Amino acid sequence: MLKSNYSGIYPEAGCDEAGRGCLAGPVVAASVILPNDYQHHLLNDSKQVSEKNREILRNDIEEKALAWAVAFVDPQKIDEINILNASILAMHFAIEKLKVTPEYLIIDGNKFKPFKNTPHTTIIKGDGKYLSIAAASILAKTHRDEYMLNLHAQFPAYKWDRNKGYPTAQHRKAIAETGFSPFHRLTFNVNEQLKLRFD
Repeated sequence: MLKSNYSGIYPEAGCDEAGRGCLAGPVVAASVILPNDYQHHLLNDSKQVSEKNREILRNDIEEKALAWAVAFVDPQKIDEINILNASILAMHFAIEKLKVTPEYLIIDGNKFKPFKNTPHTTIIKGDGKYLSIAAASILAKTHRDEYMLNLHAQFPAYKWDRNKGYPTAQHRKAIAETGFSPFHRLTFNVNEQLKLRFD
């Protein structure tokens, strides 16, 4: 049973990101403030939820949340500042976009930089413990998947409709054969993929 509040302070926003381990595409973060009485029997860490149920949850969360926001940081920025900093930056952007100002933040994982003067706590595997972080994980994942699906139409060789930019064998093979797209993270590919490309 996921918990509704960590801090005892209201409103409390949960934050999570999607796409950290990908070779291509943005890192996407979401921030969500849920009503105190919000429950949904399907809600869990997005990795534990089927694609069909993630879409059901996305619609429910976006309809019923007190506030929600999603933010993207592109591959060029990831290459410039590294994926950890880019993930935190995306979370900051998402928090900034919230229509309700949170008094407390709970962040999935163990790394975060303070957002203005808002107190926060990082929670390892928080997306499996707190409703608002789980909701943020669902929104980050579904918005990112939708984005990668649209990109697939422009760059079908990489099969982003299936792998969403993650380093599958099929994706790696396409990079080796086709080279990089403008949406690939060069710092992620440099060790293995540049070698494949230029040998």
